[in-house]
Amino acid sequence: MVFGVGNIHADILFIGEAPGADEDSMGEPFVGKAGELLTRIITAMGLTRDQVYIANVLKCRPDTPGQFSGNRKPNPEEMATCLPFLQEQIELIRPKVLIALGATAIEGILGTSPIQVTKVRGQWMQFRNIPLMPTFHPAYLLRNESVTEKRKVWEDMMAVMEQIGMPISEKQRRFFTKPA
Repeated sequence: MVFGVGNIHADILFIGEAPGADEDSMGEPFVGKAGELLTRIITAMGLTRDQVYIANVLKCRPDTPGQFSGNRKPNPEEMATCLPFLQEQIELIRPKVLIALGATAIEGILGTSPIQVTKVRGQWMQFRNIPLMPTFHPAYLLRNESVTEKRKVWEDMMAVMEQIGMPISEKQRRFFTKPA
């Protein structure tokens, strides 16, 4: 079981979809390459992993019968089964902002049918009266190394920082922009 990690009094709660093989073996969410990128994003915000909370919609790796490696997207039934655990985490932590990392996380949190993250990312939503920022999953950024896609995620993080009253430096505002 990979329940979550971080500060139980965090202002920001990052939510992914499900543990992968690396997370399953370590018992901690976001420890693979996508986790390393998430850590860099958190650091660029001026925070550490210990200052935020990181969880997934699913608390265990989705079953992959007949496979010794690889991961798969959780199905709606699995997400619905684990949603009460995530809801309880949110209730206990009481973050000021939720960040949904990728379409599957958004679907799992909101219990909705397929969502195109490209259509909702960067737009504030609500979950139980808590602002929810949907954005791209770090794994997507690893597959698509476009500066414009990275900039979109960074804009989402700056919106989160503004929402909770964090200062944003001029250097942070200029991340992923071309020098004049």
